[in-house]
Amino acid sequence: MGKQFEALSDAHRDFIAAQHMFFCGTAAAEGRVNISPKGMDSLRVLGPNRIVWLNMTGSGNETAGHLARDPRMTLMWCSFDKRPQILRTYGRARTLHRDAADWDDMIARFGDRLGARQIYDLSIDMVQTSCGYSIPFMDFTGERDTLTRWGEDRGAEGIRDYWASRNRETIDGLPTGIDANLT
Repeated sequence: MGKQFEALSDAHRDFIAAQHMFFCGTAAAEGRVNISPKGMDSLRVLGPNRIVWLNMTGSGNETAGHLARDPRMTLMWCSFDKRPQILRTYGRARTLHRDAADWDDMIARFGDRLGARQIYDLSIDMVQTSCGYSIPFMDFTGERDTLTRWGEDRGAEGIRDYWASRNRETIDGLPTGIDANLT
């Protein structure tokens, strides 16, 4: 049932563009595996083997801590409407903090949103599709504005304070590199 590809095809790109959310999976050599849902128009396909996505402020910062030790990343999309399908991209990613030389170029692809924490740059080495026959139907009713309002209530300085107090380490105590954003 599953098929593997060396790169994203136009059909894969169309499928990704049609989804309202995706999931990111990472893990360090030891500790917990992390899988996070992502949304908010935060992903750009830059080519057949490259995806970048904007990571907004959150309660944890697992991805950054994991990638600092092991750059493996998997992204996954599921279709919740008509056509059953799951698509995964596997590869190696790098974390861009605000002090990265290419931060300005990359953030311009998304707009420098309040609370933008990191950008992840994934080099894809394999794409896999599978049936998705067991995935339920669900209706998309709209984006949440909760994170945007949360950030607006705190402002840029309040968000930096939050990063300093809540995003410096993973739940397993690994440093996340967020200090690059605190200056």
